[in-house]
Amino acid sequence: MEVGDMFGLAGQVAVVTGGASGIGAASAEILAAAGAAVVVGDIDGEGAERTAGKITAEGRRAVALRTDTSKRSDVDALVALAVSEFGRLDIMANIAGVGHAQPVVDITEEDFDRLMAINLKGVLFGCQAALQVMIPRKSGSIVNVASTVIDSPYPNQGLYGMTKAGVTFLSQVLAAEAGPHGIRVNVLAPGATPTNFASFRYEDGRIDPEREAAIQQSMSQITPLGFLGDAADQAKMVLFLCSPAARWVSGNIFRVNGGQSRPW
Repeated sequence: MEVGDMFGLAGQVAVVTGGASGIGAASAEILAAAGAAVVVGDIDGEGAERTAGKITAEGRRAVALRTDTSKRSDVDALVALAVSEFGRLDIMANIAGVGHAQPVVDITEEDFDRLMAINLKGVLFGCQAALQVMIPRKSGSIVNVASTVIDSPYPNQGLYGMTKAGVTFLSQVLAAEAGPHGIRVNVLAPGATPTNFASFRYEDGRIDPEREAAIQQSMSQITPLGFLGDAADQAKMVLFLCSPAARWVSGNIFRVNGGQSRPW
């Protein structure tokens, strides 16, 4: 196999949740650049359309659908669109998620339900919908997004970390269950990556550029490589995990974080 073919996705179809921005948008774009037709889902419907529009403007195939991943019916519809529009499903990238920072003692039941619904149930629903299509075909690749927080129990990350630890364990179990059907399941655990995901740190959801720059500088200083990666760095790992180059890779956690992982 030629090196270029190892990372080629010609003829394949991918669903990407959280595709309106950040790691999701970068992943949708790189999968499309590798030859896949992409179905972009996000609760930000206009943002999803923008990502799909950017892909089609480059002569590639993509469609978008507003998707609330906390609703099983929405996720089922997203996967159904991939099959109806492009005839199959080869790749499921469950990237949609939200952040949260709060001491454990202050976590409300509403906080808990919201984070679990989006970060954990949404991934479960995505995996279930994908497997319904992939199992009969005896092939497929699922990439679920966790976080470096699974290795670093920092203060105020209790709830967010619980959801991402859940994603990690779920993925490893699914790798064992789906492997006999020819389906690979892996976890991407990003480190601090500057995107609009950081909006959870601000009460009105609007990122304060000055404060955010200071936070990013602080994060880069505790990163052994000395700088923060970007969404494209995460998307490149998604491409690898979905490509023929990773045909014997399953049940693993890939930490793209410049060496940030460390116990508290």
